Amino acid sequence: MSVFDDISHTTEKASQVGERYVKASHQYFRLKIFQQLTLSLSLVTKVFAVGSLLLAGIVFLSFAAALEIGNSLQSYALGFLIVGGIYVVIALVIYKLRAKFNSYIIKKVGLKFFN
Repeated sequence: MSVFDDISHTTEKASQVGERYVKASHQYFRLKIFQQLTLSLSLVTKVFAVGSLLLAGIVFLSFAAALEIGNSLQSYALGFLIVGGIYVVIALVIYKLRAKFNSYIIKKVGLKFFN
């Protein structure tokens, strides 16, 4: 009967090792999800904080540039039109390069997500 006892003991040990592996894997994935969520949340918070301040700065700089251009051309409407046209051109360039932005973002996020 010792062969059957050895097989039973080995099976029991394998079962315990399997249970420990499943528990450890579950904990690892929970920690990995927590890490990804906190990294994502901190990134969104930083982007929002820096982006909002940058947007305010761009608004004030655009307004000042439009007033200065309008003052030198003696037509404030023309100054604002020129600044608006510059933003339209920048938007068109970004629209044309959107595929490159997508691939860059996927590469950056992929590195963080899969590590």
